[in-house]
Amino acid sequence: MSAISFQSVSKIFQTARGSFQALDNVCFDIEEGEFFGLLGPNGAGKTTLISILAGLAQASSGQVKVQGVDVSKQSAQARRLLGVVPQELVFDPFFNVREALQFQSGYFGIQRNDAWIDELLESLGLTDKASNNMRQLSGGMKRRMLVAQALVHKPPVIVLDEPTAGVDVELRQTLWQFIAKLNKQGHTVLLTTHYLEEAEALCGRIAMLKQGQVVALDSTSELLKAASSNVLRFKLDAELPAALAGKARVTGRIVQLPAHDAVEIERYLAAVREAGLQAEDVEIRKADLEDVFLDVMSGAQGARA
Repeated sequence: MSAISFQSVSKIFQTARGSFQALDNVCFDIEEGEFFGLLGPNGAGKTTLISILAGLAQASSGQVKVQGVDVSKQSAQARRLLGVVPQELVFDPFFNVREALQFQSGYFGIQRNDAWIDELLESLGLTDKASNNMRQLSGGMKRRMLVAQALVHKPPVIVLDEPTAGVDVELRQTLWQFIAKLNKQGHTVLLTTHYLEEAEALCGRIAMLKQGQVVALDSTSELLKAASSNVLRFKLDAELPAALAGKARVTGRIVQLPAHDAVEIERYLAAVREAGLQAEDVEIRKADLEDVFLDVMSGAQGARA
Protein backbone atom coordinates (compact mmCIF):
# COMPACT_ATOMS: atom_id res chain seq x y z
CA MET A 1 0.00 0.00 0.00
CA SER A 2 1.32 3.42 -0.97
CA ALA A 3 1.74 6.19 1.60
CA ILE A 4 0.20 8.69 -0.85
CA SER A 5 -1.61 7.92 -4.09
CA PHE A 6 -2.69 10.50 -6.67
CA GLN A 7 -5.01 8.82 -9.16
CA SER A 8 -5.92 10.87 -12.27
CA VAL A 9 -6.30 14.08 -10.24
CA SER A 10 -7.58 17.14 -12.10
CA LYS A 11 -8.63 20.53 -10.75
CA ILE A 12 -10.50 23.22 -12.67
CA PHE A 13 -11.10 26.66 -11.16
CA GLN A 14 -13.96 28.82 -12.40
CA THR A 15 -13.06 32.50 -12.73
CA ALA A 16 -14.76 35.63 -14.04
CA ARG A 17 -12.85 35.13 -17.28
CA GLY A 18 -13.75 31.47 -17.62
CA SER A 19 -12.22 28.22 -16.40
CA PHE A 20 -8.61 27.54 -15.51
CA GLN A 21 -7.15 24.03 -15.27
CA ALA A 22 -4.64 23.96 -12.41
CA LEU A 23 -4.10 20.17 -12.49
CA ASP A 24 -4.47 17.86 -15.47
CA ASN A 25 -4.69 14.10 -14.83
CA VAL A 26 -1.90 13.91 -12.25
CA CYS A 27 -0.97 10.30 -11.45
CA PHE A 28 1.81 9.00 -9.20
CA ASP A 29 2.29 7.10 -5.94
CA ILE A 30 4.67 7.76 -3.05
CA GLU A 31 5.79 4.65 -1.22
CA GLU A 32 6.01 4.17 2.54
CA GLY A 33 9.21 5.65 3.94
CA GLU A 34 10.13 7.63 0.83
CA PHE A 35 11.61 11.13 0.85
CA PHE A 36 9.85 12.44 -2.26
CA GLY A 37 10.30 15.79 -4.02
CA LEU A 38 7.58 17.67 -5.91
CA LEU A 39 9.13 20.39 -8.07
CA GLY A 40 7.85 22.95 -10.53
CA PRO A 41 7.81 26.66 -11.31
CA ASN A 42 5.36 29.05 -9.69
CA GLY A 43 1.85 28.29 -10.91
CA ALA A 44 2.65 24.70 -11.86
CA GLY A 45 0.02 23.30 -9.47
CA LYS A 46 2.15 22.10 -6.53
CA THR A 47 0.25 23.93 -3.80
CA THR A 48 -3.11 23.04 -5.37
CA LEU A 49 -2.14 19.36 -5.30
CA ILE A 50 -1.07 19.62 -1.65
CA SER A 51 -4.28 21.48 -0.75
CA ILE A 52 -6.30 18.59 -2.22
CA LEU A 53 -4.14 16.10 -0.30
CA ALA A 54 -4.70 18.02 2.94
CA GLY A 55 -8.45 18.26 2.38
CA LEU A 56 -8.38 22.04 1.93
CA ALA A 57 -9.59 21.80 -1.68
CA GLN A 58 -11.70 19.33 -3.63
CA ALA A 59 -10.44 17.72 -6.83
CA SER A 60 -12.62 18.21 -9.91
CA SER A 61 -11.97 14.57 -10.75
CA GLY A 62 -9.73 11.73 -9.63
CA GLN A 63 -8.91 10.32 -6.22
CA VAL A 64 -6.28 10.96 -3.53
CA LYS A 65 -5.48 8.43 -0.81
CA VAL A 66 -3.23 8.53 2.26
CA GLN A 67 -2.27 5.03 3.40
CA GLY A 68 -5.35 3.74 1.60
CA VAL A 69 -7.70 6.33 3.14
CA ASP A 70 -9.67 8.50 0.67
CA VAL A 71 -9.07 12.14 1.64
CA SER A 72 -12.45 13.32 0.37
CA LYS A 73 -14.62 10.51 1.78
CA GLN A 74 -12.74 9.91 5.06
CA SER A 75 -11.30 13.38 5.67
CA ALA A 76 -10.96 13.18 9.47
CA GLN A 77 -9.15 9.84 9.33
CA ALA A 78 -6.88 11.05 6.51
CA ARG A 79 -6.07 14.25 8.38
CA ARG A 80 -4.77 12.27 11.38
CA LEU A 81 -2.28 10.54 9.08
CA LEU A 82 -0.88 13.82 7.74
CA GLY A 83 1.35 16.52 9.15
CA VAL A 84 1.24 19.48 6.78
CA VAL A 85 3.61 22.46 7.00
CA PRO A 86 2.05 25.22 4.84
CA GLN A 87 3.79 28.07 3.05
CA GLU A 88 1.90 30.78 4.94
CA LEU A 89 2.86 31.82 8.47
CA VAL A 90 -0.37 31.08 10.35
CA PHE A 91 -0.37 31.34 14.15
CA ASP A 92 -2.68 31.96 17.10
CA PRO A 93 -1.63 35.19 18.88
CA PHE A 94 -3.33 34.26 22.19
CA PHE A 95 -1.02 31.41 23.24
CA ASN A 96 2.62 30.91 24.02
CA VAL A 97 4.63 28.29 22.14
CA ARG A 98 4.05 25.38 24.54
CA GLU A 99 0.34 26.18 24.93
CA ALA A 100 -0.10 26.32 21.17
CA LEU A 101 1.42 22.84 20.80
CA GLN A 102 -0.75 21.47 23.60
CA PHE A 103 -3.80 23.04 21.99
CA GLN A 104 -2.86 21.53 18.62
CA SER A 105 -2.52 18.13 20.28
CA GLY A 106 -6.07 18.49 21.56
CA TYR A 107 -7.38 18.71 18.00
CA PHE A 108 -6.32 15.08 17.60
CA GLY A 109 -7.52 13.96 21.03
CA ILE A 110 -3.97 13.66 22.37
CA GLN A 111 -3.23 14.47 26.00
CA ARG A 112 -0.16 14.30 28.24
CA ASN A 113 2.36 14.25 25.38
CA ASP A 114 4.73 16.69 27.08
CA ALA A 115 7.75 14.46 26.44
CA TRP A 116 7.18 14.60 22.68
CA ILE A 117 6.52 18.35 22.81
CA ASP A 118 9.82 18.79 24.68
CA GLU A 119 11.60 16.75 21.99
CA LEU A 120 10.05 18.87 19.24
CA LEU A 121 11.07 22.09 20.99
CA GLU A 122 14.62 20.82 21.49
CA SER A 123 15.01 19.46 17.95
CA LEU A 124 13.73 22.66 16.35
CA GLY A 125 15.62 25.08 18.60
CA LEU A 126 12.50 26.39 20.33
CA THR A 127 13.17 25.34 23.93
CA ASP A 128 14.14 28.84 25.10
CA LYS A 129 11.01 30.24 23.38
CA ALA A 130 8.54 27.84 25.02
CA SER A 131 7.04 30.54 27.26
CA ASN A 132 7.04 33.27 24.61
CA ASN A 133 3.80 34.46 23.08
CA MET A 134 3.52 33.57 19.40
CA ARG A 135 3.44 37.26 18.49
CA GLN A 136 6.95 37.68 19.97
CA LEU A 137 8.56 35.16 17.61
CA SER A 138 10.63 36.16 14.60
CA GLY A 139 9.64 34.95 11.14
CA GLY A 140 12.16 32.10 11.31
CA MET A 141 10.93 31.01 14.74
CA LYS A 142 7.33 31.06 13.52
CA ARG A 143 8.41 28.83 10.63
CA ARG A 144 9.93 26.37 13.14
CA MET A 145 6.68 26.52 15.10
CA LEU A 146 4.67 25.53 12.02
CA VAL A 147 6.83 22.43 11.72
CA ALA A 148 6.34 21.58 15.40
CA GLN A 149 2.55 21.98 15.09
CA ALA A 150 2.47 19.72 12.04
CA LEU A 151 4.38 16.99 13.87
CA VAL A 152 2.79 17.22 17.33
CA HIS A 153 0.47 14.24 16.68
CA LYS A 154 3.32 12.10 15.23
CA PRO A 155 1.85 11.69 11.74
CA PRO A 156 3.26 8.88 9.57
CA VAL A 157 3.16 11.15 6.48
CA ILE A 158 4.83 14.59 6.56
CA VAL A 159 4.08 17.21 3.87
CA LEU A 160 6.42 20.20 3.63
CA ASP A 161 5.29 23.01 1.30
CA GLU A 162 8.24 25.38 0.84
CA PRO A 163 9.29 24.96 4.50
CA THR A 164 12.56 26.91 4.19
CA ALA A 165 11.35 29.79 2.01
CA GLY A 166 12.99 33.00 3.23
CA VAL A 167 14.63 31.50 6.31
CA ASP A 168 18.25 31.48 7.44
CA VAL A 169 20.85 28.77 6.88
CA GLU A 170 20.80 27.69 10.54
CA LEU A 171 17.09 26.88 10.43
CA ARG A 172 17.44 25.01 7.16
CA GLN A 173 20.17 22.80 8.62
CA THR A 174 18.28 22.23 11.89
CA LEU A 175 15.07 21.38 10.07
CA TRP A 176 16.63 18.96 7.60
CA GLN A 177 18.56 17.12 10.30
CA PHE A 178 15.34 16.56 12.22
CA ILE A 179 13.21 15.64 9.19
CA ALA A 180 15.93 13.27 7.92
CA LYS A 181 15.92 11.56 11.32
CA LEU A 182 12.14 11.11 11.19
CA ASN A 183 12.41 9.76 7.64
CA LYS A 184 14.96 7.17 8.79
CA GLN A 185 12.51 6.16 11.51
CA GLY A 186 9.94 5.34 8.81
CA HIS A 187 8.02 8.57 8.25
CA THR A 188 7.15 9.35 4.63
CA VAL A 189 8.10 12.88 3.53
CA LEU A 190 6.69 14.88 0.60
CA LEU A 191 8.65 18.08 -0.06
CA THR A 192 8.06 21.01 -2.38
CA THR A 193 10.90 23.50 -2.62
CA HIS A 194 12.52 26.02 -4.95
CA TYR A 195 15.91 25.21 -3.39
CA LEU A 196 16.89 22.49 -5.85
CA GLU A 197 20.13 21.67 -4.02
CA GLU A 198 17.95 20.63 -1.05
CA ALA A 199 15.82 18.38 -3.25
CA GLU A 200 18.91 16.81 -4.82
CA ALA A 201 20.48 16.11 -1.42
CA LEU A 202 17.35 14.84 0.34
CA CYS A 203 14.93 13.27 -2.13
CA GLY A 204 15.28 9.74 -3.43
CA ARG A 205 12.63 10.29 -6.10
CA ILE A 206 11.23 13.39 -7.77
CA ALA A 207 8.19 14.44 -9.78
CA MET A 208 8.19 17.66 -11.79
CA LEU A 209 5.01 19.57 -12.61
CA LYS A 210 4.57 21.98 -15.48
CA GLN A 211 1.23 23.67 -16.18
CA GLY A 212 -0.57 21.12 -14.02
CA GLN A 213 0.92 18.04 -15.66
CA VAL A 214 3.63 15.62 -14.54
CA VAL A 215 6.46 16.08 -17.04
CA ALA A 216 9.15 14.08 -15.22
CA LEU A 217 8.98 11.28 -12.65
CA ASP A 218 12.04 9.25 -11.73
CA SER A 219 14.68 8.64 -9.12
CA THR A 220 16.98 11.58 -8.50
CA SER A 221 19.99 9.60 -9.74
CA GLU A 222 18.27 8.67 -13.03
CA LEU A 223 17.17 12.25 -13.64
CA LEU A 224 20.75 13.40 -13.14
CA LYS A 225 22.04 10.74 -15.55
CA ALA A 226 19.66 12.02 -18.23
CA ALA A 227 21.13 15.53 -18.05
CA SER A 228 24.02 16.86 -20.10
CA SER A 229 27.15 15.16 -18.82
CA ASN A 230 29.02 18.37 -18.00
CA VAL A 231 28.50 22.11 -17.56
CA LEU A 232 31.06 24.74 -18.56
CA ARG A 233 31.08 27.60 -16.06
CA PHE A 234 32.99 30.88 -16.28
CA LYS A 235 32.73 34.59 -15.47
CA LEU A 236 32.37 37.30 -18.07
CA ASP A 237 32.27 41.11 -17.79
CA ALA A 238 30.39 41.66 -21.05
CA GLU A 239 27.43 40.27 -22.97
CA LEU A 240 27.80 36.83 -24.53
CA PRO A 241 28.12 36.48 -28.31
CA ALA A 242 24.69 35.95 -29.89
CA ALA A 243 25.62 32.40 -30.93
CA LEU A 244 26.00 31.38 -27.27
CA ALA A 245 23.39 33.56 -25.56
CA GLY A 246 20.47 31.29 -26.48
CA LYS A 247 22.15 28.24 -24.92
CA ALA A 248 23.54 29.81 -21.76
CA ARG A 249 22.22 30.27 -18.24
CA VAL A 250 23.50 33.66 -17.06
CA THR A 251 23.41 34.87 -13.45
CA GLY A 252 25.14 38.23 -13.10
CA ARG A 253 28.69 37.64 -14.32
CA ILE A 254 28.41 33.84 -14.16
CA VAL A 255 27.79 32.00 -17.44
CA GLN A 256 26.90 28.29 -17.58
CA LEU A 257 26.66 26.23 -20.77
CA PRO A 258 25.76 22.54 -21.21
CA ALA A 259 28.72 20.66 -22.67
CA HIS A 260 28.69 17.05 -23.82
CA ASP A 261 32.40 16.67 -24.65
CA ALA A 262 35.76 18.45 -24.84
CA VAL A 263 35.16 19.54 -28.45
CA GLU A 264 32.00 21.42 -27.45
CA ILE A 265 33.79 23.05 -24.53
CA GLU A 266 36.58 24.31 -26.79
CA ARG A 267 34.02 25.57 -29.32
CA TYR A 268 32.32 27.66 -26.62
CA LEU A 269 35.59 29.14 -25.38
CA ALA A 270 36.77 29.84 -28.93
CA ALA A 271 33.54 31.78 -29.62
CA VAL A 272 34.21 33.89 -26.53
CA ARG A 273 37.81 34.61 -27.61
CA GLU A 274 36.76 35.45 -31.18
CA ALA A 275 34.34 38.04 -29.78
CA GLY A 276 37.30 39.71 -28.07
CA LEU A 277 36.14 38.70 -24.58
CA GLN A 278 38.05 37.21 -21.64
CA ALA A 279 36.53 34.25 -19.75
CA GLU A 280 37.60 34.15 -16.10
CA ASP A 281 37.53 31.41 -13.45
CA VAL A 282 36.79 28.72 -16.04
CA GLU A 283 35.67 25.37 -14.62
CA ILE A 284 33.83 22.25 -15.71
CA ARG A 285 31.34 20.56 -13.38
CA LYS A 286 28.84 17.73 -13.45
CA ALA A 287 25.22 18.62 -14.19
CA ASP A 288 23.06 19.12 -11.09
CA LEU A 289 19.32 19.01 -10.47
CA GLU A 290 18.93 22.66 -11.47
CA ASP A 291 20.28 21.81 -14.93
CA VAL A 292 17.85 18.89 -15.18
CA PHE A 293 14.96 21.06 -14.02
CA LEU A 294 15.66 23.74 -16.62
CA ASP A 295 16.00 21.12 -19.36
CA VAL A 296 12.67 19.55 -18.43
CA MET A 297 10.84 22.85 -18.12
CA SER A 298 12.12 23.94 -21.54
CA GLY A 299 10.95 20.65 -23.02
CA ALA A 300 14.48 19.62 -23.97
CA GLN A 301 14.11 16.14 -22.45
CA GLY A 302 10.46 15.53 -23.19
CA ALA A 303 8.12 13.83 -20.78
CA ARG A 304 9.58 11.06 -18.62
CA ALA A 305 6.48 10.45 -16.52
